[in-house]
Amino acid sequence: MAHVPASERRPQLIQAAIDLMSREGVAAGSTRAIAAELGVAQATVHYTFGTKKDLYRAVVEQLTAEFIGHVRAAAPGAGAFGDQVRAMVYALWDSAVGEGGKCALMSEFSALAMRDPDLQEIMRALQYEIEDTAAELLTALAAAHEQPLATPAADVAVHFLAGFHGLTDRYLVLRAAGEEPDQESRRALDLLVATTVGLCLGAPARLP
Repeated sequence: MAHVPASERRPQLIQAAIDLMSREGVAAGSTRAIAAELGVAQATVHYTFGTKKDLYRAVVEQLTAEFIGHVRAAAPGAGAFGDQVRAMVYALWDSAVGEGGKCALMSEFSALAMRDPDLQEIMRALQYEIEDTAAELLTALAAAHEQPLATPAADVAVHFLAGFHGLTDRYLVLRAAGEEPDQESRRALDLLVATTVGLCLGAPARLP
């Protein structure tokens, strides 16, 4: 392959790693395999990232950025507070478990982090970043509606993300077992949206 500047090679290697790991799992993402995925020398991966930990960090950060980007892009400019929250939540859901969704890969990273100190550091930092982003979005939305939050945004973010991760894990397990959990999963997601909005507004949760 012709020489490519490091600034261009880095995103190519990250995408190659994501493609490979999505198909075969995180454990299959050796530097040798990732190099083969892109058709470059293994030394190119080591030169670009330095360590496997740096590569993993780049992959997780890219996946997180994609999730957050989809949510920000889906934020509607008008509508009731609850409707806007629901639109963003469904954008996150579709990004996570829809066609081409990478939630299974993120779940695998999280599971591996239980025993891998390097991954623990990476996933902890990303967890806090996601929580901060969720709190920021809720705060901005409440300000746009001139609606004081009945519960601190940081607390609502933790509540929502804990429920969301549980629902995505359940969906992935059932889908892998051959079931079709879409309808019941979306009903549960609506309930999570309702409780989240209820915490924000200090009102009883209501399903749409």
